[in-house]
Amino acid sequence: MTQPTEKVTLADVARLAGVGVGTASRALSGSAKVAPETRAKVLEVADRLHYVVSPDAASLASGRTGRVALVVPHLSRWFFGEVSEGIHAALRDADLDLLLYPVGAVRDRHAFFERLPARRKVDAVIVVAFPVDEDERRRLELMGVHIVAAGGQSAAYPFVRIDDYAAGRQAVDHLTFLGHRRIAMLEARDPDQPDLKPPRSDAYYAALAENGIEVDPDLVVVSDWGGEEGARAMSRLLSLRHPPTAVYAHSDEVALGAVRTIRRAGLEIPRDISVVGIDDHPLAALTDLTTVRQPAFEQGVRAAEMLLGLLAGAPDVDQSVTLPTELVVRGSTAPPRR
Repeated sequence: MTQPTEKVTLADVARLAGVGVGTASRALSGSAKVAPETRAKVLEVADRLHYVVSPDAASLASGRTGRVALVVPHLSRWFFGEVSEGIHAALRDADLDLLLYPVGAVRDRHAFFERLPARRKVDAVIVVAFPVDEDERRRLELMGVHIVAAGGQSAAYPFVRIDDYAAGRQAVDHLTFLGHRRIAMLEARDPDQPDLKPPRSDAYYAALAENGIEVDPDLVVVSDWGGEEGARAMSRLLSLRHPPTAVYAHSDEVALGAVRTIRRAGLEIPRDISVVGIDDHPLAALTDLTTVRQPAFEQGVRAAEMLLGLLAGAPDVDQSVTLPTELVVRGSTAPPRR
């Protein structure tokens, strides 16, 4: 069949299907108020005429845009990609489109929070793993839409996360159990939030205190989250007169950077230095890295499911979900050499 030369309207579909315009509109939107045989007839006519529902018209009729804003600070890092994939997987079959807003730089964040409320282009917002300050929270709430935090509780919103303190304790407690006492920490911080003390750091200090180990400030190196930053931080530790026997890194990417530096220095892992990370990045298994596994993809799925429940007005939506983490022991940790 040749394409029609004139634009097909909803009135054309209704006329050929023998129904009113309102009935045709409800049939095309999947309303349960339309009889199955009527819906089938309307859909058949629409398909034959190559009629496409206007998203703007549909949103005006329903009061919804059918879109969700996904606000992500870093697209290139594994964790954010996994969480975003989980969100997309859960929303894919719900007729909701994702609008991606990368806000890695401070200026990008300011621009997003200034513009989005005025545009009102979405039905909901999912914020992935970055803290929302009070001004930003107020801007979001001007929209009057549901807001969910994935990968961390960013504000007083429904959230899905792991317990970062517990994950850090699993990693450091593993090293103290093996007998290490000179334990270094590669503390990863967001350069845009340098004063925000991570719970994974609190876990390090608490674990050392409980084991009667005095904190050596030289063994704590602060860096960004990347592998190259982890490699440079490890170089500082190896330059100490008394290097550590074990290293606790805030993420696997930082830990893998440290592993590269250790090996380039001619040292063996774990004979000379043990290394543990957090995440269970795909490269962790390939490089035999001991780590604490967090379910990144599942955090995205659960956040999206939470959002779908809120949009549907479900009365029993769990609005605070903390998923468990798991210590995965591989070949990068062992007792210190006597």
